[in-house]
Amino acid sequence: MARLDQTPFPADILDLSHDGRGVARLDSGKTVFIGGALPGERVMAKRTARSRSFDEAVTLEVLQASPDRVEPRCIHFGTCGGCALQHLEESKQILAKQRVLQENLERIGHVAPDAVLPPLTDAAWGYRRKGRFSVRRVEKKGKTLVGFRERDPRFVADLSECHTVIPRVGALITPLSALVDGLDARRDVPQIEFIAGDVTDDHDGLALVFRHLQPLSDGDRAALLAFAQAQRLALFLQPGGVDSVHPLWPADPQLSFRLPDWDIELKFRPLDFIQVNAGLNRKMIARTLELLDVQPGERVLDLFCGLGNFTLPLARVADAVVGVEGDSGLVVRARENAGHNGLANAQFHAADLAQDLSGHAWMRAGPSAAPGAGFDRLLLDPPRSGADVVLRQLPLKGLKRIVYVSCHPASLARDAGYLVNERGWKLRAAGVMDMFPHTAHVESIAMFEP
Repeated sequence: MARLDQTPFPADILDLSHDGRGVARLDSGKTVFIGGALPGERVMAKRTARSRSFDEAVTLEVLQASPDRVEPRCIHFGTCGGCALQHLEESKQILAKQRVLQENLERIGHVAPDAVLPPLTDAAWGYRRKGRFSVRRVEKKGKTLVGFRERDPRFVADLSECHTVIPRVGALITPLSALVDGLDARRDVPQIEFIAGDVTDDHDGLALVFRHLQPLSDGDRAALLAFAQAQRLALFLQPGGVDSVHPLWPADPQLSFRLPDWDIELKFRPLDFIQVNAGLNRKMIARTLELLDVQPGERVLDLFCGLGNFTLPLARVADAVVGVEGDSGLVVRARENAGHNGLANAQFHAADLAQDLSGHAWMRAGPSAAPGAGFDRLLLDPPRSGADVVLRQLPLKGLKRIVYVSCHPASLARDAGYLVNERGWKLRAAGVMDMFPHTAHVESIAMFEP
């Protein structure tokens, strides 16, 4: 194998890639993706990888800076893989994400919205309430690292701070490193997950889940218990798979968050999916309900519904809402949340939405107020893989609107192309939502009419 040429070279940056790297063209015409570079800049770069179709590189020096360049707030930016855009002015980040969405819609779906929605934004710092820290004992450093992966995912970033997680979590990074380093099992704790809701009587709303590969000693359990009590956080242990998660302290911790605009409280478990950005989530729900425009007496189908994040607010305005989710545990908790909030008009079903759904009663076509007989409006909030399988099975005739919430613009573009070009729907509006500021992650929403 030929040795990688790491001779520094100048490059003029033409664009920003979907993952937040600068895009340049070499004299040969080959594309190179350069980390830390922004459109309009001239930089000195060094190759880090080479392939037949493109090269990868990092910025060594900015020779001519973009007017949109800012000083990153975090000292770990450029090493930690948690952020990709801290060097780009905040108001320009969401515009870059909007371009990614529009380019995906045009290139992949061959569609364009009639209207581009104003971007949704909220707090740009201290927003992340759910995530996973990797943990690794590094003998050369004589310490245990707790943090996100580096840009080279083989390594754990040696963090002392993080400005995107909620402040309560950011303040725990160094104490968690010291805690794990003092455990007998310090080499057997590969990750710590965090999730935060509202403050309760016995903890401050934050839960940590310690994954451990070997049984914990009595001393380790005592150390973890003391840490949880001193920090007033709920601490869970995970010795095996997801089903093995159990509380260490308190004995029965309750986790929940409120959606005050709809008088909803959502209860969750420590490994459940919740939207990471609480403020943006509330704005996203409001926009979703606005775009769906549910009228009195109408029924709504909410696919990939999770805990009921959209379903239960919809139940406040719809005659009936049916939520469908592939994770049976989430379905159980969604039903519990409906009961907890007194919403008898919200029903939930478990179904793998990537499989044949013909046997499910909720799939019947035609709007009607009778249970299981059809729907007037459709909401989708699928994972990164999108909703193409279920869309090809749904009886869309009779639906008045479809709203599609997406965490991956390429799959949204593909599915929008199917709805418009094969099923005859119109893409009336689409826009982006900054669920993950300072990262290249693009959250978006689209509304379709027949």
